Amino acid sequence: MNAHGSEDPAEVLDDIVGHIPPVSATPARGKHLLDIVDLRVAYPTKGFLSRPVEVLHGVSVAVEEGRTMGLVGESGSGKTTLGRAVLGLAPVTGGSITFDGHEIAHASRSERRKMAADIQVVFQDPYTSLNPSMTIGDILSEPLGSQGISGAEARKRVRNLLDRVKLPVDSMDRLPREFSGGQRQRVAIARALALEPRLIVCDEPVSALDLSTQARVLDLLLEIQEQTGVSYLFVSHDLDVIRHVSHRVAVMYKGEIVEQGLSGKVTESPDHPYTRRLMLASPVPDPDQQAKRREERRAFAAKVASQLGEPAA
Repeated sequence: MNAHGSEDPAEVLDDIVGHIPPVSATPARGKHLLDIVDLRVAYPTKGFLSRPVEVLHGVSVAVEEGRTMGLVGESGSGKTTLGRAVLGLAPVTGGSITFDGHEIAHASRSERRKMAADIQVVFQDPYTSLNPSMTIGDILSEPLGSQGISGAEARKRVRNLLDRVKLPVDSMDRLPREFSGGQRQRVAIARALALEPRLIVCDEPVSALDLSTQARVLDLLLEIQEQTGVSYLFVSHDLDVIRHVSHRVAVMYKGEIVEQGLSGKVTESPDHPYTRRLMLASPVPDPDQQAKRREERRAFAAKVASQLGEPAA
């Protein structure tokens, strides 16, 4: 409880995930489902003599079966571009992406359609990612129809999906605008689960939600992983969120991975100054602690800027 007698969102987050053993302490399962090696992504620029701008510079990272790799970094670090490359939405100019032993970095559109059942995505904004004119039942039935599943079987699966994400069955006949942000994100998660994927790219899936709602959605994702064995590539700018959901963490800065390892090691005892800067940037609910953290960050900023070769703020 805080001073006003209401629940402290940070305590809610800790309480909800507290029953789950720290993911960083979980023994490794070994097999890599996704292997990204020396990945480079460059976007074309306008102008006859313009050169492509490279935004990923030789990134290597892996996702193990049934586990979560967290990608963390500030805006512009390249973490979302990496997720888009896995989904086939960014122009890969070098390196490889291997999914279950098959190279997919340059897969064709038809090959990507065939992979839809195995690789899915949950986007940041649950409202814009859902068709506002479709009912929830139709939204969840759509991916099933692409696999030839329709009628009574599709409705049965939709009911099961709603149950899995803890939404009432009468949600089927309602529109996205009738739900809260957290409920809409549950619908987006259900849609991603419809084809029983092996990997879900979670692109900032809780950043648009308040802290207590974040906690419940994170708990849901952890529960689903425990039940299904699905793997997550989890993208976030929030090191605290990454700490709660990831077995391993990769810290991205200016298109490169500057640090990676077990979640507990990276988030509690980081080696790289940029990771330490992210730690100081994480918000805390106590105003006094937040003020102290701001002072620590200002004192640390000049040193970090020097180590990173950046101008001091």
